[in-house]
Amino acid sequence: MGPTPDVRTVRLPSGEDIPVLGQGTWGWAQDPSRRADEKESLLLGLDLGLTVVDTAEMYGQGAAEELLGETLTGRRRDDAFLVTKVLPYNAGRMDAVNACERSLKRLRTDRVDLYLLHWRGSVPLEETIAAFEELRRAGKIRHWGVSNFDPADLRDLAEVTGGDAMATNQVLYNLTRRGIEYDLLPGCQGRGVPVMAYSPVEQGRLLSAPILETVARGHRATPAQVALAWVLRRSDVIAIPRAGRPEHVRENHAALALDLTDDDLTVLDGAFPPARGPVPLEML
Repeated sequence: MGPTPDVRTVRLPSGEDIPVLGQGTWGWAQDPSRRADEKESLLLGLDLGLTVVDTAEMYGQGAAEELLGETLTGRRRDDAFLVTKVLPYNAGRMDAVNACERSLKRLRTDRVDLYLLHWRGSVPLEETIAAFEELRRAGKIRHWGVSNFDPADLRDLAEVTGGDAMATNQVLYNLTRRGIEYDLLPGCQGRGVPVMAYSPVEQGRLLSAPILETVARGHRATPAQVALAWVLRRSDVIAIPRAGRPEHVRENHAALALDLTDDDLTVLDGAFPPARGPVPLEML
């Protein structure tokens, strides 16, 4: 396969370094004909250093977790930094503990590296954080964080006892979804908390943008690599694109070697302007 780009890392508040580029699994385990490719993609990604593997109990009602469990059985489990998410209605004091146990069973592992609240619901944050801390003390999870939290949610979290242990906030971020640059990203940066970007190529919809084709041609790259390199231009963002085929994994990995120029960034800003004021947090 030849030399491959080194995978940069970003530091969690705990001091642990993890890769800036990982693998998403939304939509996995839905089509039996794709299952072998998804498993091969996952293992190839690990071999290439894309060891952050993101899933959720919601994905396929646990089917994505089960696929990961099948694939990572044995020594490969230790090669992955496993991330999964609990649904808001399972985020109560005991409910979150029980949900985590179910995820661990599906994942065929004794611990999750990062456990996220998928989005904020009606359960008081105090209950969820108490459950997360209990799970951490028991060794069932190593870190916890949140997903789809806007700046107001993060302020509320900061007021909860133990809320300062948040490891990341996973949110929608790509060229067409730049609202977080105005307030959420600076706020997380000020706390030393990296942001995890899901859908960095807008579920593929970005790939037909003519400007991405133009920039890509200048680098002998693909539009997907340009979109990923744009997200990864920041040192405090982790991208978790989905790749269901080995060739797609290699394409994503190669984006690490793509350095966008100042001119590229100016052109992309013109086509996808940054937010000039607060924007409600977007979700997919």
